[in-house]
Formats: sequence, C-alpha cells, structure tokens
Amino acid sequence: MSYEIRLPLFEGPFDLLLFFIERDELDIYDIPISTITDDFIAYIHELEKLNLDVASEFILVAATLMRIKAKLLLPREKLDEHGNDIDPRDELVRHLLEYKKYKSVIVELAALEETRSLKEKRGNVLKELKKLSESTDVESELQDVDLYKLLKVYERVLVRFEDEQKKPVHTIVPFPYTIADKKKEILSKLVDTSKISFEQMIASDNTKIGVIFSFLAILELLQMQLIGITLGEGYNNFWVQKKDSKEQEKMG
Repeated sequence: MSYEIRLPLFEGPFDLLLFFIERDELDIYDIPISTITDDFIAYIHELEKLNLDVASEFILVAATLMRIKAKLLLPREKLDEHGNDIDPRDELVRHLLEYKKYKSVIVELAALEETRSLKEKRGNVLKELKKLSESTDVESELQDVDLYKLLKVYERVLVRFEDEQKKPVHTIVPFPYTIADKKKEILSKLVDTSKISFEQMIASDNTKIGVIFSFLAILELLQMQLIGITLGEGYNNFWVQKKDSKEQEKMG
C-alpha cells in the first residue's frame, strides 16, 4: 500500500509566512522567529522529499529567517534615534504587511475582473472615442469658422425654433362640473316648481360639457326614482318633474 502526501502550494515565501501566522494566530508585530523558522524550513524539506523544485526565493527567505534568528541571540549593538534596540524582525514585518496589503487588493481586482468578464463589450470603442475627440476639439473648429458657416448655423436654429413653435400643445383643463353637483342643482330647481323643461334647465349653462353633465345627472336621478320625465313639444325637448312621496312609495 502506498501513501500520497499533498502539501498546500503557496504563491511565494511571504504567502507561506502569512499562512503560518494566521494558522497559529500569531501577532504579526511580534513574530516568534524560532517557531516560524522551523515551520518554514520543514515545509522546504517536505518539498525536497517529494522531488519538487524549491524556488530560490523560498531559500532566500529561509536564509533571512535564520539570520534574524541568529541576530536575536546576539547582543544588539545598533540603537535607534530614541536609544532603543533595533529589532531585527522590523524589516521582515514591514515586507509582510506590504505583501498582505497588496494581496488583499489582488483579491478585489480578481473579483472585479470576474464581474467584468460577464459583461458584453460595447463594440468599436476606439471609433467612438475618436469621434468624440474630434467633436470636442473646439480650437480646431474655431479656426475653420467663417461668416457663411455662422449664417448657416443661424438659419438652422431659426428653422428649428419655428418647428418647435408649430408643434401642437396639449392643455388639460379640469371641468368645473360633477354629476353630484348637477343632481343637487336639478333637485333644487324642482323645489319651487312642479316641472321644468330640459331647455330651461340648461339655459344658464349651455356649454357642450355642461349639457352632457346635466343629462347624465338626469339619468342617475331617473335610476334613483327621484324624478320623472314627460315628452314635450319641441325638437329633442322633454320635461323633468319631481316625484312626490306617494308616487315614490308606489314605485317602491
């Protein structure tokens, strides 16, 4: 029986170091160099056992880690401007933070690339950009302007203005009538008189819309059995009369 060992592949040595830091929940500003160096070298040895080529950058970082490890064991002669010991890990921490920042940006760019790949291209973008650049070149256009071109432009503007003036304008005017008001008006006219002709009823407002609303109001009052009509003399004339209570009871 044979066993197959698979190791995770990393994009670079800093990617591997970040993996160790996140896996063990280490403080990136206070890296335990001894532990992380041992893990890093162990990973390289596993690659060599599997006959995999180890990139030179991995070997360089391994050497750097061993160098930092050795410096931490020796007395520190160099001091910073405040008189404190210079931590040999500072440069490594700075490189790791920069790599982590760029790695996060790469993830966002990859997501944008995937979203953009799902969209359809516009077409001949170069042709459109060239056309736009030509139309916005104001200085070159002004150099070719003469009196004849100005007059032609003025003529086109006048024609366009006249066409705009000739366009039909639609105005919506609300009617000052309602069927409810017309019904009240008809019933009020029948209070002092027993009947009234349709011609007399529309004499005060004989507009087309007013006549239509009056006629519709009469039809509703007829349906409600509040009035009655009798045909009279004259062309299209009739009499409207209010029904008394007894007659309404009979109809009911």
